[in-house]
Amino acid sequence: MKKKMISTVLAVIMAASLAACTGKAPAVTDDQGNTGASQSVIEDGTGNNTDDTDPEEKDPVEDTGVEDGAGDNADNNNSDGGNTEEPPAEPEKTLADAKPGEIVGGIVKVAKRTQKSIPDNDAMAFVRDMEIGWNLGNTFDASDCNWVSDELEYESAWCGAKTTKELISEIRNAGFKTIRIPVSWHNHIDADYNISEAWMSRVEEVVGWAYDEGMYIIINVHHDNSDKYEYPSYDKMDQSKKYLTKIWTQIADRFADYDEHIIFETMNEPRQVGTDHEWWIDDVESDVAKECFDCINKLNQTVVDTIRANGKGYNSSRYIMVPGYCASPNFEIIDAFVLPDDSGASAENRIIVSAHAYTPYNFALNQDKSQGATDDFDIFEGNGTGDVDWFMGELYSKFVSKGTPVVIGEFGALDKGNLESRMQWTAYYIATAKLYGMTAVFWDNNAYKTDGENFRLIDRASLSWTFPELVDQMMYYCRSEE
Repeated sequence: MKKKMISTVLAVIMAASLAACTGKAPAVTDDQGNTGASQSVIEDGTGNNTDDTDPEEKDPVEDTGVEDGAGDNADNNNSDGGNTEEPPAEPEKTLADAKPGEIVGGIVKVAKRTQKSIPDNDAMAFVRDMEIGWNLGNTFDASDCNWVSDELEYESAWCGAKTTKELISEIRNAGFKTIRIPVSWHNHIDADYNISEAWMSRVEEVVGWAYDEGMYIIINVHHDNSDKYEYPSYDKMDQSKKYLTKIWTQIADRFADYDEHIIFETMNEPRQVGTDHEWWIDDVESDVAKECFDCINKLNQTVVDTIRANGKGYNSSRYIMVPGYCASPNFEIIDAFVLPDDSGASAENRIIVSAHAYTPYNFALNQDKSQGATDDFDIFEGNGTGDVDWFMGELYSKFVSKGTPVVIGEFGALDKGNLESRMQWTAYYIATAKLYGMTAVFWDNNAYKTDGENFRLIDRASLSWTFPELVDQMMYYCRSEE
């Protein structure tokens, strides 16, 4: 239940009525419990203020308009309208005075909590400087679009818009310092996994626009997760290593001379696609679980080794993001997920854990109310906040507290016509991420009012913000000390 401000207008009206009869204003209690005298002002038939003093309480001295010895006008009703005072204005409420969940000046109040201790190292400072991010989703990651006639049409095949330099500038001007540009490559390669020059050049063009804006840019291998390309199983390991090595050799070579504002992410949500455990493994000690986790560790290691072996430009010290099984925090906080050996790097601590968390699931992603979906998230009621606290706290304990940075590469709550709840959720999510020393990157697929997952923040055609209220929460809490 959202907490609303209760007006004190009725109390002021009552005070005015009593004052008109008695000449004395009763104490009025506002909705914070503060009291004060309310002086009424009664309008006459002409709309002018009249003297609200009871005639029996007036000084019987003849009204001459002449000042008395004290220098005051004896007549309150002089020609300049008198000196009747207006009721004192209520002080404007600030966010500091608000209760958790209240909205003041467009910002949801999140209770101030004690900042977690964040290790002082270059990697943590790097992630802190990334601040807040936005995904160019459903764009270069579109895959298997057999209806297009030109491979460059993939860019707009899912999102319905071609990326423009003006869009990237608008994202930066709104305050986003990080942009994640997911890319699927398998529809743009030949039989030997050589990437099309046209596709690589178009990706580089958009990356270059963000780079020129001074943004951090995350580039990855996205929807290439299939048994034909990269797949975390023992029987597909040789093929997967071959594919990832060839693709990452070309990416690393192309972007070698871009500085550390370019971040490489090894894979996107690696998992055994098409199985009954694609998105969740109940028993992490089962043989299938051990195989999945071990294969992902090996594939992460393959990509890290490939990037470091390139030896060009900034690739020896570039930050690399690595996910666990399906990029779920649940499968990253377990012992089976291990960070790759990065001894080939020219600098220490250049591995970032990549997590995706649409949490709590029933609010942020689930649309089926028969399966527990809800439209409501309320900070005041603590409705859903525990799920956010838990996963971030666990990632902090295993990684951040020990000096390993974490980036939440995808987060978001799809639009269910529940803007205020989404504002509450966004404010709490980003405030908590900052508390634990993490940077989060919002998933925007440019979808709005469809039957699917509506995550649009900005209309890419008009460059107008569909939900500026959510952006406001992100910008405030990624930088606020609240």
